[in-house]
Amino acid sequence: MGTQSPHEDSYDYEKDMAEKRAKEKEINDWLPITSSRNAKWWYSAFHNVTAMVGAGVLSLPYAMSQLGWGPGVVILVLSWIITLYTLWQMVEMHEMVPGKRFDRYHELGQHAFGEKLGLYIVVPQQLIVEVGVCIVYMVTGGKSLKQFHQVVCEDCKPIKLTYFIMIFASVHFVLSHLPNFNSISGVSLAAAVMSLSYSTIAWSASVSKGVKENVEYGYKAKSAAGTVFNFFSGLGEVAFAYAGHNVVLEIQATIPSTPEKPSKGPMWKGVVVAYIVVALCYFPVALVGYYIFGNSVDDNILETLKKPAWLIATANMFVVIHVIGSYQIYAMPVFDMMETLLVKKMNFRPSWILRFFVRNFYVAATMFVGMTFPFFGGLLAFFGGFAFAPTTYFLPCVMWLRVYKPKRYSLSWWTNWICIVFGVLLMVLSPIGGLRTIIIKAKDYKFYS
Repeated sequence: MGTQSPHEDSYDYEKDMAEKRAKEKEINDWLPITSSRNAKWWYSAFHNVTAMVGAGVLSLPYAMSQLGWGPGVVILVLSWIITLYTLWQMVEMHEMVPGKRFDRYHELGQHAFGEKLGLYIVVPQQLIVEVGVCIVYMVTGGKSLKQFHQVVCEDCKPIKLTYFIMIFASVHFVLSHLPNFNSISGVSLAAAVMSLSYSTIAWSASVSKGVKENVEYGYKAKSAAGTVFNFFSGLGEVAFAYAGHNVVLEIQATIPSTPEKPSKGPMWKGVVVAYIVVALCYFPVALVGYYIFGNSVDDNILETLKKPAWLIATANMFVVIHVIGSYQIYAMPVFDMMETLLVKKMNFRPSWILRFFVRNFYVAATMFVGMTFPFFGGLLAFFGGFAFAPTTYFLPCVMWLRVYKPKRYSLSWWTNWICIVFGVLLMVLSPIGGLRTIIIKAKDYKFYS
Protein backbone atom coordinates (compact mmCIF):
# COMPACT_ATOMS: atom_id res chain seq x y z
CA MET A 1 0.00 0.00 0.00
CA GLY A 2 2.17 2.91 -1.23
CA THR A 3 1.18 6.44 -0.26
CA GLN A 4 0.11 8.77 -3.05
CA SER A 5 2.71 11.28 -4.11
CA PRO A 6 1.67 14.95 -3.72
CA HIS A 7 2.16 15.23 -7.46
CA GLU A 8 -0.76 12.82 -8.12
CA ASP A 9 -2.82 14.57 -5.49
CA SER A 10 -2.70 17.93 -7.23
CA TYR A 11 -3.37 16.20 -10.54
CA ASP A 12 -6.59 14.74 -9.12
CA TYR A 13 -7.60 18.12 -7.77
CA GLU A 14 -7.02 19.79 -11.14
CA LYS A 15 -8.98 17.07 -12.88
CA ASP A 16 -11.86 17.62 -10.45
CA MET A 17 -11.76 21.36 -11.01
CA ALA A 18 -11.69 20.94 -14.76
CA GLU A 19 -14.68 18.61 -14.59
CA LYS A 20 -16.47 21.08 -12.34
CA ARG A 21 -15.76 23.94 -14.73
CA ALA A 22 -16.89 21.89 -17.72
CA LYS A 23 -20.08 20.98 -15.90
CA GLU A 24 -20.71 24.60 -14.95
CA LYS A 25 -20.11 25.69 -18.53
CA GLU A 26 -22.53 23.05 -19.73
CA ILE A 27 -25.17 24.30 -17.29
CA ASN A 28 -24.57 27.95 -18.25
CA ASP A 29 -24.84 27.10 -21.94
CA TRP A 30 -28.19 25.50 -21.19
CA LEU A 31 -29.69 28.20 -18.96
CA PRO A 32 -31.85 30.74 -20.81
CA ILE A 33 -29.94 33.93 -19.96
CA THR A 34 -26.30 32.93 -20.35
CA SER A 35 -26.70 30.50 -23.24
CA SER A 36 -26.19 32.80 -26.20
CA ARG A 37 -24.12 35.95 -26.20
CA ASN A 38 -24.24 37.18 -29.76
CA ALA A 39 -26.91 39.87 -29.68
CA LYS A 40 -26.58 43.11 -31.64
CA TRP A 41 -27.21 46.53 -30.13
CA TRP A 42 -30.60 46.85 -31.80
CA TYR A 43 -31.73 43.63 -30.06
CA SER A 44 -31.29 45.49 -26.81
CA ALA A 45 -33.30 48.39 -28.23
CA PHE A 46 -36.37 46.36 -29.03
CA HIS A 47 -36.12 44.07 -26.02
CA ASN A 48 -36.10 47.22 -23.90
CA VAL A 49 -39.03 48.77 -25.73
CA THR A 50 -41.01 45.56 -25.30
CA ALA A 51 -40.12 45.39 -21.62
CA MET A 52 -40.79 49.08 -20.95
CA VAL A 53 -43.86 50.05 -22.94
CA GLY A 54 -46.29 47.81 -21.24
CA ALA A 55 -50.01 47.88 -21.47
CA GLY A 56 -49.46 50.50 -18.78
CA VAL A 57 -49.37 53.13 -21.53
CA LEU A 58 -53.11 52.72 -22.12
CA SER A 59 -53.93 53.65 -18.54
CA LEU A 60 -51.77 56.80 -18.61
CA PRO A 61 -54.62 59.21 -19.54
CA TYR A 62 -56.56 57.75 -16.63
CA ALA A 63 -53.57 58.25 -14.33
CA MET A 64 -53.37 61.84 -15.58
CA SER A 65 -57.03 62.35 -14.69
CA GLN A 66 -56.24 61.19 -11.16
CA LEU A 67 -53.14 63.39 -10.86
CA GLY A 68 -54.36 66.54 -12.61
CA TRP A 69 -52.49 68.64 -15.20
CA GLY A 70 -49.66 70.10 -13.13
CA PRO A 71 -48.60 67.16 -10.96
CA GLY A 72 -49.36 64.72 -13.78
CA VAL A 73 -46.96 66.27 -16.27
CA VAL A 74 -44.27 66.74 -13.61
CA ILE A 75 -44.48 63.13 -12.43
CA LEU A 76 -44.52 61.78 -15.97
CA VAL A 77 -41.41 63.70 -17.01
CA LEU A 78 -39.63 63.17 -13.69
CA SER A 79 -40.22 59.42 -13.91
CA TRP A 80 -38.82 59.38 -17.42
CA ILE A 81 -35.64 61.16 -16.34
CA ILE A 82 -35.11 59.21 -13.11
CA THR A 83 -35.68 55.82 -14.71
CA LEU A 84 -33.33 56.68 -17.56
CA TYR A 85 -30.70 57.59 -14.99
CA THR A 86 -31.15 54.38 -12.98
CA LEU A 87 -31.11 52.41 -16.21
CA TRP A 88 -27.76 53.99 -17.07
CA GLN A 89 -26.50 52.95 -13.64
CA MET A 90 -27.52 49.35 -14.21
CA VAL A 91 -25.83 49.29 -17.61
CA GLU A 92 -22.63 50.72 -16.09
CA MET A 93 -22.66 48.29 -13.17
CA HIS A 94 -23.08 45.22 -15.40
CA GLU A 95 -19.31 44.98 -15.85
CA MET A 96 -17.82 47.08 -13.08
CA VAL A 97 -15.67 44.17 -11.86
CA PRO A 98 -13.09 43.46 -14.59
CA GLY A 99 -13.51 40.02 -16.12
CA LYS A 100 -16.87 39.38 -14.47
CA ARG A 101 -20.36 40.07 -15.73
CA PHE A 102 -23.44 40.44 -13.59
CA ASP A 103 -25.89 38.63 -15.82
CA ARG A 104 -28.80 38.78 -13.42
CA TYR A 105 -30.26 41.44 -11.16
CA HIS A 106 -29.64 39.39 -8.02
CA GLU A 107 -25.97 38.80 -8.88
CA LEU A 108 -25.51 42.57 -8.83
CA GLY A 109 -27.42 42.66 -5.55
CA GLN A 110 -25.10 40.05 -4.07
CA HIS A 111 -22.09 42.08 -5.14
CA ALA A 112 -23.47 45.24 -3.51
CA PHE A 113 -25.06 43.85 -0.35
CA GLY A 114 -23.21 40.57 0.23
CA GLU A 115 -23.97 36.97 -0.74
CA LYS A 116 -26.95 36.27 1.52
CA LEU A 117 -28.45 39.72 1.97
CA GLY A 118 -28.25 40.49 -1.76
CA LEU A 119 -30.43 37.50 -2.54
CA TYR A 120 -32.96 38.36 0.16
CA ILE A 121 -33.24 41.96 -0.98
CA VAL A 122 -33.42 41.48 -4.73
CA VAL A 123 -34.97 38.10 -5.49
CA PRO A 124 -38.35 38.54 -3.76
CA GLN A 125 -38.83 41.95 -5.38
CA GLN A 126 -37.73 40.79 -8.77
CA LEU A 127 -40.04 37.80 -8.58
CA ILE A 128 -42.98 39.94 -7.48
CA VAL A 129 -42.37 42.22 -10.43
CA GLU A 130 -41.88 39.55 -13.05
CA VAL A 131 -44.63 37.24 -11.90
CA GLY A 132 -46.87 40.26 -11.26
CA VAL A 133 -46.32 41.50 -14.80
CA CYS A 134 -47.01 38.08 -16.25
CA ILE A 135 -50.30 37.85 -14.35
CA VAL A 136 -51.38 41.37 -15.28
CA TYR A 137 -50.49 40.64 -18.91
CA MET A 138 -52.60 37.49 -18.85
CA VAL A 139 -55.53 39.70 -17.86
CA THR A 140 -54.63 42.41 -20.40
CA GLY A 141 -54.29 39.88 -23.19
CA GLY A 142 -57.62 38.33 -22.30
CA LYS A 143 -59.35 41.70 -21.99
CA SER A 144 -58.04 42.93 -25.33
CA LEU A 145 -59.18 39.74 -27.05
CA LYS A 146 -62.58 40.16 -25.45
CA GLN A 147 -62.79 43.78 -26.60
CA PHE A 148 -61.75 42.75 -30.10
CA HIS A 149 -64.55 40.20 -30.10
CA GLN A 150 -67.09 42.78 -28.87
CA VAL A 151 -66.08 45.43 -31.40
CA VAL A 152 -65.91 43.11 -34.39
CA CYS A 153 -69.12 41.29 -33.66
CA GLU A 154 -71.59 43.29 -31.63
CA ASP A 155 -74.52 40.89 -31.86
CA CYS A 156 -72.56 37.81 -30.78
CA LYS A 157 -73.27 36.12 -27.49
CA PRO A 158 -70.70 37.57 -25.05
CA ILE A 159 -68.00 35.11 -24.01
CA LYS A 160 -66.64 35.13 -20.45
CA LEU A 161 -63.33 36.89 -19.82
CA THR A 162 -62.11 33.67 -18.20
CA TYR A 163 -62.23 31.87 -21.54
CA PHE A 164 -60.43 34.69 -23.33
CA ILE A 165 -57.63 34.50 -20.77
CA MET A 166 -57.39 30.77 -21.50
CA ILE A 167 -57.23 31.45 -25.22
CA PHE A 168 -54.47 33.98 -24.65
CA ALA A 169 -52.55 31.60 -22.40
CA SER A 170 -52.65 28.90 -25.04
CA VAL A 171 -50.13 30.89 -27.09
CA HIS A 172 -47.70 30.89 -24.18
CA PHE A 173 -47.85 27.16 -23.67
CA VAL A 174 -46.11 27.05 -27.05
CA LEU A 175 -43.90 30.16 -26.99
CA SER A 176 -42.49 29.66 -23.52
CA HIS A 177 -40.46 26.73 -24.83
CA LEU A 178 -38.19 28.99 -26.85
CA PRO A 179 -34.92 28.46 -24.97
CA ASN A 180 -33.37 31.95 -24.54
CA PHE A 181 -33.55 35.70 -25.12
CA ASN A 182 -32.07 35.64 -28.62
CA SER A 183 -34.58 33.06 -29.75
CA ILE A 184 -37.46 35.33 -28.74
CA SER A 185 -35.97 38.39 -30.44
CA GLY A 186 -38.37 37.94 -33.36
CA VAL A 187 -41.37 37.89 -31.03
CA SER A 188 -39.90 40.86 -29.22
CA LEU A 189 -39.35 42.92 -32.38
CA ALA A 190 -42.95 42.34 -33.41
CA ALA A 191 -44.05 43.41 -29.95
CA ALA A 192 -41.96 46.59 -30.00
CA VAL A 193 -43.40 47.61 -33.38
CA MET A 194 -46.90 46.89 -32.08
CA SER A 195 -46.44 49.04 -29.00
CA LEU A 196 -45.56 52.04 -31.16
CA SER A 197 -48.50 51.31 -33.44
CA TYR A 198 -51.22 51.04 -30.83
CA SER A 199 -49.91 54.04 -28.91
CA THR A 200 -50.11 56.03 -32.13
CA ILE A 201 -53.62 54.73 -32.82
CA ALA A 202 -54.67 55.64 -29.28
CA TRP A 203 -53.63 59.27 -29.48
CA SER A 204 -54.37 59.96 -33.16
CA ALA A 205 -57.87 58.51 -32.87
CA SER A 206 -58.39 60.79 -29.88
CA VAL A 207 -57.21 63.82 -31.87
CA SER A 208 -59.54 63.05 -34.75
CA LYS A 209 -62.46 62.94 -32.30
CA GLY A 210 -61.75 66.47 -31.12
CA VAL A 211 -62.22 67.74 -27.58
CA LYS A 212 -65.49 66.69 -25.96
CA GLU A 213 -68.00 69.54 -25.58
CA ASN A 214 -68.38 69.65 -21.81
CA VAL A 215 -64.93 68.35 -20.97
CA GLU A 216 -63.85 68.58 -17.32
CA TYR A 217 -60.29 68.47 -16.00
CA GLY A 218 -61.09 68.60 -12.27
CA TYR A 219 -60.73 65.62 -9.95
CA LYS A 220 -63.50 63.06 -10.25
CA ALA A 221 -63.79 62.01 -6.63
CA LYS A 222 -66.50 63.72 -4.58
CA SER A 223 -64.65 63.61 -1.24
CA ALA A 224 -61.22 64.91 -0.30
CA ALA A 225 -60.18 61.43 0.85
CA GLY A 226 -61.23 59.95 -2.46
CA THR A 227 -59.17 62.52 -4.34
CA VAL A 228 -56.08 61.75 -2.27
CA PHE A 229 -56.47 58.00 -2.70
CA ASN A 230 -56.94 58.40 -6.45
CA PHE A 231 -53.82 60.54 -6.55
CA PHE A 232 -51.82 57.74 -4.90
CA SER A 233 -53.32 55.27 -7.33
CA GLY A 234 -52.27 57.44 -10.27
CA LEU A 235 -48.71 57.47 -8.91
CA GLY A 236 -48.69 53.67 -8.93
CA GLU A 237 -49.92 53.52 -12.51
CA VAL A 238 -47.14 55.83 -13.65
CA ALA A 239 -44.58 53.75 -11.73
CA PHE A 240 -45.89 50.64 -13.44
CA ALA A 241 -45.52 52.23 -16.85
CA TYR A 242 -41.75 52.58 -16.35
CA ALA A 243 -40.87 49.11 -15.22
CA GLY A 244 -38.30 47.72 -17.60
CA HIS A 245 -35.42 47.54 -15.16
CA ASN A 246 -36.01 44.06 -13.89
CA VAL A 247 -34.84 42.51 -17.11
CA VAL A 248 -32.14 45.01 -18.11
CA LEU A 249 -29.11 43.04 -16.93
CA GLU A 250 -30.59 39.87 -18.34
CA ILE A 251 -30.95 41.58 -21.72
CA GLN A 252 -27.42 42.98 -21.51
CA ALA A 253 -26.12 39.49 -20.72
CA THR A 254 -26.92 38.47 -24.29
CA ILE A 255 -24.57 41.09 -25.78
CA PRO A 256 -21.00 39.94 -26.49
CA SER A 257 -18.26 41.69 -24.53
CA THR A 258 -14.49 42.08 -24.70
CA PRO A 259 -12.22 44.28 -22.55
CA GLU A 260 -11.70 46.64 -25.53
CA LYS A 261 -15.38 46.74 -26.43
CA PRO A 262 -17.46 46.22 -23.28
CA SER A 263 -21.14 45.40 -23.67
CA LYS A 264 -22.22 48.69 -22.12
CA GLY A 265 -21.53 50.56 -25.39
CA PRO A 266 -24.03 48.78 -27.60
CA MET A 267 -26.40 48.29 -24.68
CA TRP A 268 -26.51 52.02 -23.88
CA LYS A 269 -27.12 52.80 -27.55
CA GLY A 270 -30.05 50.41 -27.49
CA VAL A 271 -31.39 51.92 -24.28
CA VAL A 272 -31.31 55.47 -25.64
CA VAL A 273 -33.18 54.42 -28.78
CA ALA A 274 -35.65 52.52 -26.60
CA TYR A 275 -36.19 55.57 -24.40
CA ILE A 276 -36.88 57.83 -27.35
CA VAL A 277 -39.50 55.33 -28.50
CA VAL A 278 -40.90 55.20 -24.97
CA ALA A 279 -41.25 58.99 -24.94
CA LEU A 280 -43.00 58.88 -28.33
CA CYS A 281 -45.42 56.30 -26.96
CA TYR A 282 -46.08 57.72 -23.51
CA PHE A 283 -46.24 61.51 -23.72
CA PRO A 284 -48.68 61.86 -26.64
CA VAL A 285 -51.02 59.20 -25.29
CA ALA A 286 -51.07 60.60 -21.76
CA LEU A 287 -51.41 64.25 -22.70
CA VAL A 288 -53.65 63.97 -25.77
CA GLY A 289 -55.88 61.36 -24.15
CA TYR A 290 -56.42 63.50 -21.08
CA TYR A 291 -56.79 66.70 -23.12
CA ILE A 292 -59.54 65.23 -25.29
CA PHE A 293 -61.57 63.27 -22.75
CA GLY A 294 -60.77 65.03 -19.47
CA ASN A 295 -61.70 63.10 -16.38
CA SER A 296 -64.28 60.90 -18.12
CA VAL A 297 -61.54 58.70 -19.60
CA ASP A 298 -61.58 54.94 -18.79
CA ASP A 299 -58.66 53.15 -17.20
CA ASN A 300 -57.95 51.74 -20.64
CA ILE A 301 -58.18 54.45 -23.29
CA LEU A 302 -59.17 51.98 -26.02
CA GLU A 303 -62.44 51.43 -24.13
CA THR A 304 -63.20 55.15 -24.26
CA LEU A 305 -62.63 55.23 -28.02
CA LYS A 306 -65.53 53.14 -29.26
CA LYS A 307 -65.48 54.18 -32.91
CA PRO A 308 -64.10 53.81 -35.63
CA ALA A 309 -64.64 50.13 -34.94
CA TRP A 310 -62.07 48.67 -37.36
CA LEU A 311 -59.32 50.88 -35.95
CA ILE A 312 -60.04 50.05 -32.31
CA ALA A 313 -60.25 46.37 -33.19
CA THR A 314 -56.85 46.61 -34.86
CA ALA A 315 -55.39 48.43 -31.87
CA ASN A 316 -56.66 45.71 -29.54
CA MET A 317 -55.09 43.03 -31.70
CA PHE A 318 -51.81 44.98 -31.59
CA VAL A 319 -52.03 45.06 -27.81
CA VAL A 320 -52.48 41.29 -27.76
CA ILE A 321 -49.40 40.75 -29.94
CA HIS A 322 -47.34 43.13 -27.85
CA VAL A 323 -48.41 41.57 -24.58
CA ILE A 324 -47.43 38.16 -25.95
CA GLY A 325 -43.89 39.47 -26.45
CA SER A 326 -43.75 41.25 -23.10
CA TYR A 327 -44.93 38.17 -21.25
CA GLN A 328 -42.08 36.17 -22.74
CA ILE A 329 -39.48 38.80 -21.84
CA TYR A 330 -40.61 38.95 -18.23
CA ALA A 331 -41.02 35.20 -17.95
CA MET A 332 -37.50 34.45 -19.19
CA PRO A 333 -35.67 35.54 -15.99
CA VAL A 334 -38.19 33.58 -13.91
CA PHE A 335 -37.59 30.49 -16.03
CA ASP A 336 -33.88 31.11 -15.55
CA MET A 337 -34.25 31.29 -11.76
CA MET A 338 -36.41 28.20 -11.56
CA GLU A 339 -34.12 26.22 -13.85
CA THR A 340 -30.98 27.41 -12.02
CA LEU A 341 -32.48 26.31 -8.72
CA LEU A 342 -33.44 22.88 -10.05
CA VAL A 343 -30.16 22.25 -11.87
CA LYS A 344 -27.61 23.80 -9.51
CA LYS A 345 -29.18 23.29 -6.09
CA MET A 346 -31.24 20.15 -6.60
CA ASN A 347 -28.90 18.61 -9.17
CA PHE A 348 -31.50 17.79 -11.79
CA ARG A 349 -30.09 17.02 -15.21
CA PRO A 350 -30.47 19.88 -17.71
CA SER A 351 -32.96 18.38 -20.14
CA TRP A 352 -35.90 19.41 -22.25
CA ILE A 353 -38.28 17.39 -20.07
CA LEU A 354 -37.37 19.50 -17.05
CA ARG A 355 -37.84 22.65 -19.09
CA PHE A 356 -41.16 21.40 -20.44
CA PHE A 357 -42.60 20.83 -16.97
CA VAL A 358 -41.19 23.97 -15.34
CA ARG A 359 -42.41 26.34 -18.03
CA ASN A 360 -45.84 24.81 -18.53
CA PHE A 361 -46.36 24.90 -14.79
CA TYR A 362 -45.47 28.59 -14.69
CA VAL A 363 -47.77 29.57 -17.57
CA ALA A 364 -50.61 27.60 -16.02
CA ALA A 365 -50.09 29.23 -12.63
CA THR A 366 -50.09 32.80 -13.99
CA MET A 367 -53.13 31.99 -16.11
CA PHE A 368 -55.03 30.68 -13.11
CA VAL A 369 -54.28 33.69 -10.91
CA GLY A 370 -55.14 36.05 -13.78
CA MET A 371 -58.51 34.36 -14.30
CA THR A 372 -59.28 34.53 -10.60
CA PHE A 373 -58.45 38.21 -9.95
CA PRO A 374 -58.83 40.30 -13.07
CA PHE A 375 -59.13 43.80 -11.53
CA PHE A 376 -56.73 45.42 -13.89
CA GLY A 377 -56.19 49.01 -12.68
CA GLY A 378 -56.00 48.31 -8.96
CA LEU A 379 -53.58 45.47 -9.44
CA LEU A 380 -51.34 47.76 -11.48
CA ALA A 381 -51.18 50.41 -8.80
CA PHE A 382 -50.70 47.88 -6.04
CA PHE A 383 -47.87 45.95 -7.68
CA GLY A 384 -46.59 49.16 -9.20
CA GLY A 385 -45.86 50.72 -5.88
CA PHE A 386 -44.95 47.64 -3.99
CA ALA A 387 -42.26 46.20 -6.18
CA PHE A 388 -41.72 48.41 -9.21
CA ALA A 389 -40.73 51.51 -7.31
CA PRO A 390 -37.83 49.77 -5.54
CA THR A 391 -36.40 47.86 -8.48
CA THR A 392 -36.83 50.75 -10.90
CA TYR A 393 -36.41 53.95 -8.91
CA PHE A 394 -34.11 53.32 -5.99
CA LEU A 395 -32.43 49.91 -5.76
CA PRO A 396 -29.95 50.84 -8.53
CA CYS A 397 -29.17 54.07 -6.64
CA VAL A 398 -28.64 52.28 -3.33
CA MET A 399 -26.29 49.82 -5.05
CA TRP A 400 -24.45 52.66 -6.74
CA LEU A 401 -23.92 54.38 -3.38
CA ARG A 402 -22.78 51.10 -1.83
CA VAL A 403 -20.35 50.22 -4.60
CA TYR A 404 -18.93 53.52 -5.86
CA LYS A 405 -19.27 55.49 -2.59
CA PRO A 406 -19.48 58.98 -4.17
CA LYS A 407 -18.32 61.93 -2.03
CA ARG A 408 -20.92 63.36 0.31
CA TYR A 409 -22.88 66.31 -1.10
CA SER A 410 -21.33 65.82 -4.54
CA LEU A 411 -23.65 65.88 -7.56
CA SER A 412 -23.75 62.08 -7.82
CA TRP A 413 -24.55 61.78 -4.10
CA TRP A 414 -27.41 64.28 -4.32
CA THR A 415 -28.86 62.79 -7.49
CA ASN A 416 -28.97 59.32 -5.96
CA TRP A 417 -30.52 60.48 -2.71
CA ILE A 418 -33.20 62.49 -4.53
CA CYS A 419 -34.09 59.39 -6.56
CA ILE A 420 -34.16 57.27 -3.42
CA VAL A 421 -36.50 59.67 -1.62
CA PHE A 422 -38.79 59.92 -4.65
CA GLY A 423 -38.80 56.14 -5.03
CA VAL A 424 -39.54 55.45 -1.37
CA LEU A 425 -42.45 57.90 -1.44
CA LEU A 426 -43.83 56.10 -4.50
CA MET A 427 -43.40 52.74 -2.82
CA VAL A 428 -45.24 53.81 0.33
CA LEU A 429 -48.06 55.83 -1.24
CA SER A 430 -49.21 54.03 -4.37
CA PRO A 431 -50.11 50.61 -2.92
CA ILE A 432 -52.52 52.43 -0.59
CA GLY A 433 -54.46 53.82 -3.55
CA GLY A 434 -54.28 50.53 -5.41
CA LEU A 435 -55.52 48.49 -2.46
CA ARG A 436 -58.49 50.81 -2.06
CA THR A 437 -59.35 50.42 -5.76
CA ILE A 438 -59.17 46.64 -5.42
CA ILE A 439 -61.41 46.65 -2.35
CA ILE A 440 -64.02 48.86 -4.03
CA LYS A 441 -63.97 46.71 -7.20
CA ALA A 442 -64.04 43.45 -5.26
CA LYS A 443 -67.25 44.34 -3.44
CA ASP A 444 -69.44 43.55 -6.42
CA TYR A 445 -67.18 41.05 -8.17
CA LYS A 446 -68.33 37.54 -9.07
CA PHE A 447 -65.68 34.85 -9.51
CA TYR A 448 -65.03 33.56 -13.05
CA SER A 449 -67.86 35.63 -14.51
